[in-house]
Amino acid sequence: MGADAPALGRRLAAEAIGCFFLFATVIGSGIMAENLSQGNDAIALLGNTLATGAMLFVLITMLGPISGAHMNPAVSMVSAIRRELPWRETAAYAVVQLAFGILGAWAAHVMFGLPTLQLSVKGRTGLGQWCGEAVATFGLLLTILGTVRHRPQWVPASVALYIVAAYWFTSSTSFANPAITLARSLTNSFAGIAPRDAPAFIIAQLFGALAAAGVALFLFDDRPIEPRR
Repeated sequence: MGADAPALGRRLAAEAIGCFFLFATVIGSGIMAENLSQGNDAIALLGNTLATGAMLFVLITMLGPISGAHMNPAVSMVSAIRRELPWRETAAYAVVQLAFGILGAWAAHVMFGLPTLQLSVKGRTGLGQWCGEAVATFGLLLTILGTVRHRPQWVPASVALYIVAAYWFTSSTSFANPAITLARSLTNSFAGIAPRDAPAFIIAQLFGALAAAGVALFLFDDRPIEPRR
């Protein structure tokens, strides 16, 4: 972050608010969609998709100028690799993203009258799912890096629209976020993932993020990256 960046405390508060509302939206809209769809998974996924895309647009527009609106440890990790965020701050971002994301998941349970503490039993595994997560995360990071570089005013819309599309074109329905993967292992609802399946998803996500960082360096970075101060 530059010298004129907001103080770390403000940035972490923005990440906390963003993750709370994003994760509550993903899980809460999944619960609502499942309740209203009468067993039609396509309708349930559509409701889940639209709510998530809309919330992403709002949160990135509102919080992007403060913290970058990462709301995703993979995004923060790539920022650190690109020397745009110190590693010690990256660690703080990741802790806040996970902690407040889990609070958002629990808030969704409370709102819908479900047990707060639960574990998912929904299996999501296999080569196709792992490939879906790698592709989803690769595309998300490439979207962010390319749009930030060339059309920064379009970042909220680009990220929201990418996730809306990725919910449908990837086999995994595009978690693309290690923190939300862990949070979704703590909900036995439409958006859940069994805890035993979460580690492979996270490995695939990190692989996709690192691949995107390399490709973005070739595609978008025609100027040297300034060293951290």
